[in-house]
Amino acid sequence: MASSNAGAAGGGAIYGLGMFGAWVWFFTQADTFPQYLYAIFQGIFWPAYMVFEAFQALN
Repeated sequence: MASSNAGAAGGGAIYGLGMFGAWVWFFTQADTFPQYLYAIFQGIFWPAYMVFEAFQALN
């Protein structure tokens, strides 16, 4: 029987690329050291920030 883990690996790769892209985006927006630390946090949890901004746009 074949294992169906290939889809999970692809999803992890997409999340990883998104995380690096989010870090680039948030680091370019930061000016001070605390903002750079917050950019690391935002880069890890970028999907939550994306959904939050989408819901704010709907309001």
